[in-house]
Amino acid sequence: MGRHPASAGQRTRPDPSPTQASLEAAWLGRAVGCLLGKPVEKLPLTAIRQLAQATGNWPLTTYFTAQGVPSDLLSTHPWNRRSAHTSLAENIDGMPEDDDLNYPLLNLLLLQRHGRNFTTTDVATLWLDELPAGRTFTAERIAYRNLLTGIEPPHTARHRNPFREWIGALIRADIHGWTNPGDPAAAAEQAHRDATLTHTANGVYAAMFTAATIATAATGTTGIHTSLRTGLSVVPPHSRLADAVHHAIQLAESHEDFDTVVDELHARHADHHWVHAIPNTALIAAALTHADGDFTGSICRAVSGGWDTDSNGATAGSIAALLVGTPAALPDRWTSPLKNRLSTTVGDFNGTGFDTLAHLTHLEALRP
Repeated sequence: MGRHPASAGQRTRPDPSPTQASLEAAWLGRAVGCLLGKPVEKLPLTAIRQLAQATGNWPLTTYFTAQGVPSDLLSTHPWNRRSAHTSLAENIDGMPEDDDLNYPLLNLLLLQRHGRNFTTTDVATLWLDELPAGRTFTAERIAYRNLLTGIEPPHTARHRNPFREWIGALIRADIHGWTNPGDPAAAAEQAHRDATLTHTANGVYAAMFTAATIATAATGTTGIHTSLRTGLSVVPPHSRLADAVHHAIQLAESHEDFDTVVDELHARHADHHWVHAIPNTALIAAALTHADGDFTGSICRAVSGGWDTDSNGATAGSIAALLVGTPAALPDRWTSPLKNRLSTTVGDFNGTGFDTLAHLTHLEALRP
């Protein structure tokens, strides 16, 4: 990369800075991709394909709908029970709450309160102050419990935590990339400080990879392929995550049919849990590569690939929309149902518009 994170006294304002419009697009893209994946979260790959095919929405081009789906198929493969009433096309009324949006909000608060030199303990304190325990899952819930029993970071990630290499740290990485445009090493280092509250090894590497990819895309001067290569440059080259991402990108470059890419990824990672960071990060990279960074193509491929559908859609949407650079360039069928309104239990953000979130993020990107 040729760059290293500067110390607090040396760091200057990022150059070039992302525009407020590009950050609004990124927030919207994250929400849209998440929303697309919510109804089919936890469903097997065959169920996702059958539900979409039943309504003529395969390959995916828009939100899922229950209208026209045979009742016997729905009884066999019901929608995600927590999400169907807010995230099927006929039910969307603003962006519903989701942990894939809660964590970027928390990290926005983190930078507002502590700046770029926050510590992992600052992350922990913020969670105890602003994140309801019931909104945490897997590694985050274990770390939260460990905090309550007096265990301090980084032991919070290691103590009786079987989820330490799952996807939770990755979904917290966007803000670190958005606010470090052109400095992927600084973005990855911030993501590392955040991730080690809850994760180890490949769980941390996935967050670093995502933050560095986004930091590169945030300059507005590079395409998706350069951004992904730069993201890989901050990951230990012989790690299982690096190997999986390299393999996924090669698959995406070699096959015209994305279903073939997905089938090969599922075969290769069949021994991993569906929320593990390795297969999900690989799928995100494959989706972005195969779609050449196109927004609709990226989120639809990411979600159609199964596993952690809402998280993968969110990250792919954030990156692809950032490359688009403006909300006006995102198709209206995706963004209009969100009504510029986000629901959350984090801080004072409930009902906040994505334009406001972009403004607040832009301030942090400009802060020395």
